[in-house]
Amino acid sequence: MTDKKTIAFVLYPGLTALDFVGPLQVLAVLESFGLPYEAVTVAAGRDAFRADSSVWFTASHTFAEVTEPYGLIVPGGGGPTFTAMTDETLLGYVRDAARTAAVVGSVCTGSLILGAAGLLTGRRATTHWAAMPMLAAFGAEPVTRRWVRDGPVLTAAGVSAGIDMALHLVGELAGEDAARQVQLAIEYDPRPPFGPIDWDTTDRALVEAWMTQEATAALEAHPDLRSRLLTGGRAPR
Repeated sequence: MTDKKTIAFVLYPGLTALDFVGPLQVLAVLESFGLPYEAVTVAAGRDAFRADSSVWFTASHTFAEVTEPYGLIVPGGGGPTFTAMTDETLLGYVRDAARTAAVVGSVCTGSLILGAAGLLTGRRATTHWAAMPMLAAFGAEPVTRRWVRDGPVLTAAGVSAGIDMALHLVGELAGEDAARQVQLAIEYDPRPPFGPIDWDTTDRALVEAWMTQEATAALEAHPDLRSRLLTGGRAPR
């Protein structure tokens, strides 16, 4: 038996590695500091699978072994994440675990999996900027922020925003001093070589087209869901 509170990261084939590795590393430091939390990874089974880059993962636990985590975090990605939105085993686990979890989180398009599981209705949420209109398909209110907290649901924007969200969560769980120590431990002090993104002038068309193509291809066998996502829940003309 353990009195540690478990934070489970849901894994599935083709996810974006940084979506879970970044926040997983942040939250793993809590345990190394002697605080009563443990970060684990969960999946339907223990078979190795490939992320969307040249790296393979095996979950530390199966869904059946972590049925009532304290926290649940779902990473995102491209086409495979849209495919995961139709995986009833994965959705069932997310839905069931969320019933008792104190924190239900996502990174990037992982929020769309929360939406597909019925967990975003009437809530403010964020996701990767190119997928933001898709949140409305699940009755969510899209919010352009690095992370958004609405009740137990904590969603992060695209990829690197998962680290910001996880540091925010550490502050909630263990206090600001602990969060600052974790930030120091992982030396999180980003300074992009080309400066911050200028959202007012940057050309977004290429990434927006890519996101649409990923959803279109992945959901070919699910035209109703595809239509809902690509029209933001509105009836197509």
